[in-house]
Amino acid sequence: MAASPSLHPSGSTPAAAAAPAPAAAVLELEVLIDLDAAARRLDQIADRTNSGAAETAAKTVDGILAQVRAEGDQALLDLSERFDGVRPDPLRIPPGQIQAAWEQCDSSLQAALVLAHQRILDFHQLQLPSDLVVTGPHGEQLGRRWRPVETAGIYIPGGRASYPSTVLMNAVPARVAGVKRLVMVTPPGPDGQVNATVLAAAHLAGVDEIYRVGGAQAIAALAYGTASIPRVDVITGPGNLYVTLAKKAVYGRVAIDSLAGPSEVLVIADHSARADQVAADLLAQAEHDPLAAAILLTTSEALAAALPAALEAQLTHHPRAAITLAALNAWGLVVVCPNLEAAAALSDRFAPEHLELLVEQPEPLAERIQHAGAIFLGAWSPEAVGDYLAGPNHTLPTSGTARFASALGVETFLRHTSLIHFNRQALEATGGAVVTLANSEGLHSHAQSVRLRLEG
Repeated sequence: MAASPSLHPSGSTPAAAAAPAPAAAVLELEVLIDLDAAARRLDQIADRTNSGAAETAAKTVDGILAQVRAEGDQALLDLSERFDGVRPDPLRIPPGQIQAAWEQCDSSLQAALVLAHQRILDFHQLQLPSDLVVTGPHGEQLGRRWRPVETAGIYIPGGRASYPSTVLMNAVPARVAGVKRLVMVTPPGPDGQVNATVLAAAHLAGVDEIYRVGGAQAIAALAYGTASIPRVDVITGPGNLYVTLAKKAVYGRVAIDSLAGPSEVLVIADHSARADQVAADLLAQAEHDPLAAAILLTTSEALAAALPAALEAQLTHHPRAAITLAALNAWGLVVVCPNLEAAAALSDRFAPEHLELLVEQPEPLAERIQHAGAIFLGAWSPEAVGDYLAGPNHTLPTSGTARFASALGVETFLRHTSLIHFNRQALEATGGAVVTLANSEGLHSHAQSVRLRLEG
């Protein structure tokens, strides 16, 4: 699950901008057989959000951050009215309203949320790292101690859809880590309210406070603090371009999880894959937004030939057909590869957020893959199960950052502290080397701090 591409500074999509950009009336899916051309095209797709629009948005974000820092809650109200058309006063949602959202939730939806919550909780509890203590060769004690941040802020986007799953994926690891105060911000709808299912998920996950504010102004509030919203230590959660740029701007004052771009899926498939299943999985990403990327790398010419018809069949009467077509026509791609090794090499070059392996033997191919946010093995593992309830986190690196970044997890809300406890014997055994190294750097007092102890 990744960011919305909306170029509106609000965290939601205003009513006037709710309709997606016009899409072609027919599917125009790009198909390549030249691997060099495919590699170049994959590079373009990975870089699809870098544009002049980002530079213009960054200037807007700087102004929003400065305004919130100077004016606090007043800025949040004014900016929400300007961008969302509502003035969310009070900013905080009363706890009773959150409780009521859960109690009034349909029983089948409650059951689904409980199942998802439990599976996510069970998996993330396994991620808790252990403290480390070792004894050095001279009896010195060396260690690393893990502790949670005290306050965390999670951003839950609004706009084209509501995301209770994102609430669970961000709140659960924070709770498992032991965060004392968990704050959620999310943009209100046109009526000034927050989606009831989002509130229900927040109740289930144990969110302490929820505020009706979105966009860059919400990130500013979490980073700097206002009279109503506490300053936090780490901010997580996806958002639109303005939210991402705001997170980038405040990084260093607070920690962040990642700079999320629009969602993407890459499917590697052989002759065993069904065209209708591949089509459904590509559409599951393309329906997010017009910047979503949906890519198929296949060794089967028959599958490549059958895919357009399978996509068109499922697009008939699709409730998000315009968005989905816009994404497929701009950022969809099919590459016919000579073998799975070539497909794996292209996949690693792209470093996808989601990678599906719809092949006869997915396990050895998964071992070959080096760069991916999440890998889904086999025909019974559609990416959608990862979005909602498989257990691993769905907040994943996008736009090629899986080369060096990882999924959000419990560690995101933890920090570790080194522990060093030398005794006299250890300092006597190593102090001479410390003095030599300090002198080599011209740092007299560094050397003296050790020399005094050895001479005393």
